[in-house]
Amino acid sequence: MIAAVSGEILARRADHVVVDASGVGYRLAVSSETLRLVPPVGQHVSLHAHLIARDDSLALIGFATEDERELFLSLISVSGVGPKVALAALSGGPVGELLRAIASGDSKRFQAVPGIGKRTAERILVELREQIAGQLDETVLTAASGAAGPREEARDGLAGLGYMPIEVERLLDVAVGETAEELIASALRQGGTDRAAA
Repeated sequence: MIAAVSGEILARRADHVVVDASGVGYRLAVSSETLRLVPPVGQHVSLHAHLIARDDSLALIGFATEDERELFLSLISVSGVGPKVALAALSGGPVGELLRAIASGDSKRFQAVPGIGKRTAERILVELREQIAGQLDETVLTAASGAAGPREEARDGLAGLGYMPIEVERLLDVAVGETAEELIASALRQGGTDRAAA
């Protein structure tokens, strides 16, 4: 089993990287969260890895952190969630935020992921909630189960403005701010820039 890959970055694409490890180029599929942490081509990187062996293929998945790999393994244990869908889910935000979404039962967070419908999102929450709850400390769980945080409020606000769930997540990925109002304003400014450029 390949558990980690270290070496020079040979290629860096939207959904994968190629790492030269002692003369062998390993292609690792990665989430956008991991890709953000991967240095430019020519620099050294160390990624945690998981090998998925199928009858007709071998797929190597790369992760910036051990926590991301563990969440990936939890996601693919859910019926109906394959490696591609799990990577898409991991691309939806930092691991801590996804864990809090599971612990708080936020199915909308997962319905925004391409390939995850309402039933699959609910299945993820049902099957992983107890397991995830055991991994989170009391303060995180209290925050998750209490009042919605600024990001959740901003998500609801953008949805109320007519944005589709996938658009909301895309906008929030680039938004900055401490309060829901700041996040929404930042997201709308960025959305306006993107639409003007399109």
